[in-house]
Amino acid sequence: MNRLLNKRRRTAAQVDPRVLKTPADIEKMRAAGILARKVIETIMAEASAGMTTGEIEDRAAAIIAAGGGTSPCLGYTPPGHPPYPAWTCTSVNEEIVHAIPGQKRLQDGDLFTMDCCVTLDGFVADTAVTFPIGEVSPEARHLLKITEEALYIGIKQAKPGNTTGDIGWAIQKHAEANGLSVVRELHGHGVGRAMHEGAIDVPNYAMPGTGILLVPGMTFAIEPMFNLGSKNIRTLNDGWTIVTADGKLSAHFEHTVAITTGGCRILTSAPNNGLN
Repeated sequence: MNRLLNKRRRTAAQVDPRVLKTPADIEKMRAAGILARKVIETIMAEASAGMTTGEIEDRAAAIIAAGGGTSPCLGYTPPGHPPYPAWTCTSVNEEIVHAIPGQKRLQDGDLFTMDCCVTLDGFVADTAVTFPIGEVSPEARHLLKITEEALYIGIKQAKPGNTTGDIGWAIQKHAEANGLSVVRELHGHGVGRAMHEGAIDVPNYAMPGTGILLVPGMTFAIEPMFNLGSKNIRTLNDGWTIVTADGKLSAHFEHTVAITTGGCRILTSAPNNGLN
């Protein structure tokens, strides 16, 4: 078993060295990450029943602009999609990711996901959190707890010599051991000079030892997305909003991280939590 695992690690794909970041690059990403985290923490403190997702978008955009940043989401147009029309993604309940801010009004008992990506001084950081609006069901609290735990379990595997598959396997195990399903089609990604650096994908399910070998200078987002029901998903007619196929709740937590010689550095944590 260990021999086979070691062999898989030796043959894991090597990342394109052009996407590796210098210590100075990582410091710029950290500055973007602090601004993105400020948005997250402000919205967590202020979001309440009766607010619309459009009002939350306006507040988030004002914070980003006041900090000297912009949003790489605004106008983002990958193949097969219309241009994304907002600075942030504001997903509610069965909406997994990429819900467009608008007139939807939050209600007590909702789960709300704030997904914020910031460009500052040419570098990008990406982070997300799902949190309750008022009182939510025990099942919803279980979903939040396990998904957030899985983010940090995955981060523990983000160290030199491991692979992206090690991260995905750790995340998948935690979901399935706790009765949740893992969204298969959506995954973490390289982040740095762009919101999506295609050389790196970070799945939330995988075999250990597979994928891309982790080396110092790599920067990417880890973002587990778990559902209470089926893992299956569908996209709404707006071309962006992805929801659970069965209409059950979903949660999403995300950090941008950097691989260093000492392990993993979280670039989108709050500046005073010891993870700088």
